Amino acid sequence: MLIAGRYQLQDPIGRGAMGEVWRAYDETLGRPVAVKLLLPQDSDPTAASRFRLEAQTAGRLHHPYVVGVLDFGAQEDRLFLVMELVDGDSLARVLADAGPQPAERVARIASQAAAGLAAAHQQGIVHRDIKPANLLLDADGTLKIGDFGIARFLDDPAAALTATGQIVGTSLYLAPERALGRPAGPASDVYSLGCVLYQLLTGRPPFQADTPIAILHQHLDATPVPPRQLGAELPPAFESYLLGLLAKQPEHRPSAAQVADWFAAGAWQGRPEPLPATAPTPTAPTPAAPQPTRVGETGPATTYMLPSLPRSGARRRSRPGSREVLMRPRVMGTAAAVALFLAAMVAGMLWFSPDHTAAEGSKDSPGTTTPAATTTPTPSPTPSDASATPAAETSPTPVAARTSEKAKDDKRERRRHTDDEGDDGDDGDD
Repeated sequence: MLIAGRYQLQDPIGRGAMGEVWRAYDETLGRPVAVKLLLPQDSDPTAASRFRLEAQTAGRLHHPYVVGVLDFGAQEDRLFLVMELVDGDSLARVLADAGPQPAERVARIASQAAAGLAAAHQQGIVHRDIKPANLLLDADGTLKIGDFGIARFLDDPAAALTATGQIVGTSLYLAPERALGRPAGPASDVYSLGCVLYQLLTGRPPFQADTPIAILHQHLDATPVPPRQLGAELPPAFESYLLGLLAKQPEHRPSAAQVADWFAAGAWQGRPEPLPATAPTPTAPTPAAPQPTRVGETGPATTYMLPSLPRSGARRRSRPGSREVLMRPRVMGTAAAVALFLAAMVAGMLWFSPDHTAAEGSKDSPGTTTPAATTTPTPSPTPSDASATPAAETSPTPVAARTSEKAKDDKRERRRHTDDEGDDGDDGDD
C-alpha cells in the first residue's frame, strides 16, 4: 500500500487504541520510516483532533532522545503520521523477555529519557503517558520517547481534548496529582518515569492492585517498597534518588533536567566526588632550620613562634634598618636599678630611725671617743673653739639636738649670773 504517493507500507510494527504503526519505505528520499495510521474512531469524536495534536506536538521537538516527526497528512480520509523508524524494541518488550535490568543499564536509560523529557518541557509540552511501551530502544540501545498522542501544551489547557472528569493515561504510572484530577505538569512526567525505572529494576511497578481505582489510591497514600528489599542490586544512592522521583508532592521531585544530569554524571554509583586539584607549588630551597618570627620583621606573618631563651652571650637582632634589641642587658639593667633603689630605701630608714643615737654613731670609729655634749661655759667663741666643735653638735639625730639646746641654755644662764654679779659690784663701788 502506497501512502501519499511515496510511503510504501511493509510490515506492521504495533497497534494501539488510536492507530497502528507500519514499517515503511520513503521512495522519494530512499530511507526507511515508520507510518502511523489513525484507526476509525466512531465512538471518539476527538480522536482526529488528538491525532493531529500529536503530529503538531512531536513536530516541535528535535532531540536525539525523542522520535522525530517527518510528515503528516491524510490518505482516503485516514490521517497518517510519518516518523523516524526506531529499529528496536520497546521497554515493555524488554521487560517481558528479560525481566529486571542491571542498575548500570537502567541508569543509562534514565539519563536519556529524562533528557528527552527536559527538551519537551522546555518547549512547553507535557507527554502525560510515559510508560514502558512508549520508550523505544534502537539497534544501538539509544532510547527514544515516542507516542505524543495525548500530550498537552502547558500554555493551552484545552489541548488535552478529553471528556470532563476523564483521566487520560495509564494508572500504573499515573502521578498522584493527576489521580486527584489536577492538570498534568512536568513533575507528572518525572513521577511516571520513576515508576518505569522502578519496574525496570524490580520487574514490577511500584503499586499493583486488582482495579485501576485501587491503584490510584495507592499512588495517593501508599509508600513504595524500597527496591533493594525486593532483591534489586543497586547502590543506596540510586535507591534513595529513585524514591525521590516518586514523592507524593510535585514540588518535592527534581526536574527532568536535574534527573538527566544526576544519572549522566554517575552520581547513582554513590562514589565520593574527588577533591579539586590543587595548583602545583614552585620548588624552593629548603632552609637548614626553621627560623622563628623576629620582632620588627616585615612581610606577611602567618605563623607565630613563642620566643625561646637566648643563649649565653647571644643577641637577637632585627633586620638591617631597625633598632637593635638586646634582651639580656635590658633585664640586667632593670634588676640593678631595682636593687639600688631598695638599698637606698633601707639605708634611709636606718639613718632616720629614732633609735639611732649619737653614741651609736660614735661606734663607727673604733678607738676614738666623741663627747655627746659639752658642759664647760664658753665666754666668747674663738677660732680654736670653732675648730673644736663636738661631734654631737653636727649629729642630725634628735638626742644630739637636745644636748646642744641644753648647752645653749646653760651658757645663757651663766651670762645672766655674770651680769647680775657685775651689777652688784657697781652698787658696792657706789
